Amino acid sequence: MCKSRYWVAREFGIAAYRKCSSGSGYPNISLSAPLPGIPKPVFAAVDSHEQCETKITTLENGLKVASQNKFGQFCTVGILVNSGSRHETKYPSGISTDTFVQNMFHCFVSSHYVSTAQYGSKDEILLTLEKHGGICDCQTSRDTTMYAVSAEVKGLDTVVSLLSDAVLQPRLLDEEIEMTRMAVRFELEDLSMRPDPEPLLTEMIHAAAYRGNTVGLPRFCPVESVEKIDKKLLHMYLQSYYCPERMVLAGVGIEHEQLVACARKYLLNVKPVWGASTPTNVDLSVAQYTGGIVRMDKDMSDVSLGPTPIPELTHIMIGLESCSFLEDDFIPFAVLNMMMGGGGSFSAGGPGKGMFTRLYLNVLNRHHWMYNATSYHHSYEDTGLLCIHASADPRQVREMVEILTREFIQMAGTAGEMELERAKTQLKSMLMMNLESRPVIFEDVGRQVLATGKRKLPHELCDLISNVTASDIKRVTTKMLCSKPAVAALGDLTEMPSYEHIQAALSSKDGHLPRMYRLFR
Repeated sequence: MCKSRYWVAREFGIAAYRKCSSGSGYPNISLSAPLPGIPKPVFAAVDSHEQCETKITTLENGLKVASQNKFGQFCTVGILVNSGSRHETKYPSGISTDTFVQNMFHCFVSSHYVSTAQYGSKDEILLTLEKHGGICDCQTSRDTTMYAVSAEVKGLDTVVSLLSDAVLQPRLLDEEIEMTRMAVRFELEDLSMRPDPEPLLTEMIHAAAYRGNTVGLPRFCPVESVEKIDKKLLHMYLQSYYCPERMVLAGVGIEHEQLVACARKYLLNVKPVWGASTPTNVDLSVAQYTGGIVRMDKDMSDVSLGPTPIPELTHIMIGLESCSFLEDDFIPFAVLNMMMGGGGSFSAGGPGKGMFTRLYLNVLNRHHWMYNATSYHHSYEDTGLLCIHASADPRQVREMVEILTREFIQMAGTAGEMELERAKTQLKSMLMMNLESRPVIFEDVGRQVLATGKRKLPHELCDLISNVTASDIKRVTTKMLCSKPAVAALGDLTEMPSYEHIQAALSSKDGHLPRMYRLFR
């Protein structure tokens, strides 16, 4: 319907009035010129560099404060500590790992009865968080422990106070430690009964690749260590590793000056409950890649019972040494991992699901009897591990292993232009989509600042990904194939080839296992 004819005639003249009167519906107005009589619009503008910049301040005690501003009413704030299972050489395995520290300090959401100097019980902490719409979490990895809270921005002071208390002032009462021991035993029992073998296989492949050192130390608390860990031992460990120089207070969605002020208030002159820190006792061992095999013969026939049970499968993971995330080759390895891709045989297809990756095209689409083929890349500050996990019926394990060794050898061939571009585009897409989430930005900021003292911004990483060439992929793969393989095997291993045969296949030109001759079958 045309606007008022009087308004059209007044604003745009008689020609427009006649056009509108003739039933055309709209006046004849150029869209490239501003409309007459309308004020010039004023748009809000933010300097793009300032918006993306990660601000970092180091306090007098060595603690780093890092922040990234992001529009919204909520923020994510947390403390990351350079402490994990790789640092347990002088302590019973499990003292810093998922199954002990995470249960002791789980920021009190799902467990486990830890009180602090300021908060007498878990309920007090939960009530404090609820006032600000807060949720919290604690995670540990092989080299980092992370405590995080997401809450309203106006509750920042309370959140930092709570984090400081949880990290530096836990009371560690005897009953709390005993309840944690019970939780650890339950989780270890649950680990061996899970239908998904991936956590156990990842543990095994690290143990094989870095036998007895750093990232090869157990991530899950061994049963024999549960009773050894007490308050005195915990205080000894925390005294060495929970010092300001090994911590980062990271925040996303808040002003940097505000976060620094809270850090000074609650983290600058606070004496931990275990006394003065002694960072001289820190283990600075560099990861030593050894290669090797870890086997676990296990009956997998009753892992998932019910009306539609999962078939009995044997799981194999083969890995080779890659590089640390501090090296320039980290980006080519990330592209290579994306190029290999893979997944389960029942994955739903579609754009972005990796259906054109090598492990789908060359493995799952050609060998219907394989249930899974997935590539993983684990990277740390001094080493890395690229591996492929595959699952199949126990009777076809030898054939499955040969398929994996052939895929490793074929990595050293020249990547196709379309294949490489697809992998790079998918990697950039995944990076940017993940960094739309505030908690993911928080973890990215915290981990990068903890490891390097600075942060590479997403557009810098995308530029590095775009610059990867087929020759880069060939170069890093050729270097990787010179290392000894690490092998993890779980299930019925009757048909499993020997480690020497796997090593020989990865040293050959075609990846085939040596032939076996049997008098009797």
